[in-house]
Amino acid sequence: MNPNLRKKLIGFILAFFLCTIGTAKPVQSFAALPDEMRLFAGQQANLNLEVPVQALASVDRPDVLQLNDSTQSTLHVSLKRPLKLSPQQSGKAEVTLKLFGSIPLKTVHVKVMPELKVYPGGQTIGVKVKSAGILVVGHHQVNTTGGKVSPGEGAGLKLGDLLTHMNGTALNDVTKIASIVEKAGTDKKPLNITFMRNGKEFKTKLNPAYDLEDRSWRLGLYIRDSAAGVGTLTFYAPHQKVYGALGHVITDMNTQTPIEVGSGQILQSNVTSISRSEQGEPGEKRAHFLKDSRVLGNVERNTHFGIFGKMAENPSHSLYPEPIPVALADEVRTGPAEILTVVEGQEVKRFKVEIIHVTRQDAPATKGMVIRITDPELIKKTGGIVQGMSGSPIIQNGKLIGAVTHVFVNDPKSGYGCFIEWMLQDSGVLPTTHKKAQNLKAG
Repeated sequence: MNPNLRKKLIGFILAFFLCTIGTAKPVQSFAALPDEMRLFAGQQANLNLEVPVQALASVDRPDVLQLNDSTQSTLHVSLKRPLKLSPQQSGKAEVTLKLFGSIPLKTVHVKVMPELKVYPGGQTIGVKVKSAGILVVGHHQVNTTGGKVSPGEGAGLKLGDLLTHMNGTALNDVTKIASIVEKAGTDKKPLNITFMRNGKEFKTKLNPAYDLEDRSWRLGLYIRDSAAGVGTLTFYAPHQKVYGALGHVITDMNTQTPIEVGSGQILQSNVTSISRSEQGEPGEKRAHFLKDSRVLGNVERNTHFGIFGKMAENPSHSLYPEPIPVALADEVRTGPAEILTVVEGQEVKRFKVEIIHVTRQDAPATKGMVIRITDPELIKKTGGIVQGMSGSPIIQNGKLIGAVTHVFVNDPKSGYGCFIEWMLQDSGVLPTTHKKAQNLKAG
């Protein structure tokens, strides 16, 4: 045979072989092995290959991570069976696999974090927050001798702007505004205003206008400094004395911009009735703050994944006498689960749900999973997911995995949930490894 033809034929056969083997299950299994894994101390995990070959498995830190419950750093294993990883203490370790003891296959970097257990919530809570400034929620036309004008709009202020200072005075209470404006108007001097927009600081000057009807000086702005509502407690971390709730950001109802919290409280709340969800019409929990209700905790942060703050102890009506493990995002699976929530009074109850879709996320995002309510009792009572249920903890296989966040308006039995991992990061209980997060309008 011609040597050149022979080379071409061998090359063709080799190329065909590589293309064929690339789609084979063993190769796909190798490719699916992660480069990095994160585990909690005391919680086991498996590396699954399902390949009928022998390999040499080694770990550089057997004091941090054990393989197949062995204290040895190197083991001969069959990759047909799962390789069991047993974290021993927090730290970092590298697991190396070599086929037949000599051919490098994969190095997996494993980070072992301290054991973490929290109390799942489910309690309905009242939320009161004050913004870190005065929020512009609209423009107002002032009736002056020269016609109707809006000084605020003329000064370039927009809906969602957060006023932080007037003439050097810090603004933390809307009641302070009237006297400052009155003085500036009487003195015929413009107000020096500092405000925040999209996280950046700006300055402007505003000349108050005299309202002929009210006989007072006006900014030509509708403003607000506080908000209140009802939501659900998601978790309480006893060692850090930190809680998380809601599962989504609190936004101003007029501007739909996130409220930058200056201070706030969460309080005991009592569910009085339920407006059922119907297709196209999300329902809601109706609740009121108890007259003698004590403050459960403060509000320190308002993020894409809820509100967070300090709490002295696990509140009453908890279904769990002891804290339970949490699951990282990559542990969550489709299948049966349950949520904890209140539909009457203060009693927390368990309700069955199905996780029908899990999104694999390498950065925080609110749409982590799609859940569907399957519990006949909850469907009869609420019609599905209702407003005020946001933050209800989701439990799967004895672990806290996430929180209910949003309802599908056209299918109220279904909605989104976020992974508990992202909430724990925003609370400071877990180290933050990612910064960006999607925002989504709450249901």
